[in-house]
Amino acid sequence: MPLTRRLTSPRRWTPPPAPAEQGRTPHTGHFAVTRRVAIGGHGPEDVIFDGKGGLLAGLDDGSVVRIDPASGARTRVGNTGGRPLGLEPSTDDSVLICDHDRGLLRMSADGSVEVLVDTVAGRPLTFASNVVEGPDGTIWFTVSTRRWDLEHYVGDVIEHSCTGLLVRRDPDGTVTVLRDGLKFANGLVLAPDASHLLVAETTGYRVSRYWLTGPKAGTVEPFVENLPGMPDNMSLGSDKLVWVAIAAPRNALLDRLLTLPGVLRVLLWNLPPAIRPKPTPIAWVMAFDLDGTLVHDLRTSDGLYGFVTGVAEHNGTLVAGSVSEDDVVVLASPSR
Repeated sequence: MPLTRRLTSPRRWTPPPAPAEQGRTPHTGHFAVTRRVAIGGHGPEDVIFDGKGGLLAGLDDGSVVRIDPASGARTRVGNTGGRPLGLEPSTDDSVLICDHDRGLLRMSADGSVEVLVDTVAGRPLTFASNVVEGPDGTIWFTVSTRRWDLEHYVGDVIEHSCTGLLVRRDPDGTVTVLRDGLKFANGLVLAPDASHLLVAETTGYRVSRYWLTGPKAGTVEPFVENLPGMPDNMSLGSDKLVWVAIAAPRNALLDRLLTLPGVLRVLLWNLPPAIRPKPTPIAWVMAFDLDGTLVHDLRTSDGLYGFVTGVAEHNGTLVAGSVSEDDVVVLASPSR
């Protein structure tokens, strides 16, 4: 089934009241760019460090590049032939890739590409979003929406389709849907002990914990709920913090419309794109400890960088990427 460009099935939802923004807190800091690093293309939607301290990013022309964040030197690993989104370093210097167009891929060090999953539950896999791998080779990945494409993702935000997935691929190739009905499933983190996953739902304003082992295996509980913004990609830093890219703040008009009959959102979608409400310009990342306690909240609205969709930390180096920018940025590391 092709992805839609028409808003036809809006779902009503009453989001929790947005948390009050009462000025600066002990956790609030400045999203301070110390350096911009050219990537040789556009749209580093996700950024992630590999085991050697190199930074991986996927670009809108299908390229996957490895960057030295210190020198800015970059090499082209390969090209997916689609649109790479979430990345995960794997064994033998290969890279797992969620490709919007082609599904779940593995790119070897020589740039060759293997398709691991291109159908889920009998349907072509589109808009695969983020991926992690366990010690035994088990792979988990998210699917943001089964109705909309990347170019028209705002349609899913307005429609609130709740068609996101959390999927597992076993080492033998078996594919299992673990959770359906997610609110634009996005960032994914595997706990250091592989006991659980953390799953971001962009339009649910939350991150949930999905238990993999122990008496709670297969169950879900809140990790962070009622966020003030929309969580995108996530990563686990060497500092053992869960770093979360916040693509945009909550929108009061959208929150109100979600509670009302869907015809109002259909009318909103049918407005010319130039006059539809747009996300508030901001560059924003947050970090939580593994108990879900806020540690850092870094933001700026100076317009120098924006729509942050990826963030990663390694040995004190903090970087961010954006689907709408031409560079990745190195940030001043906040103190704890």
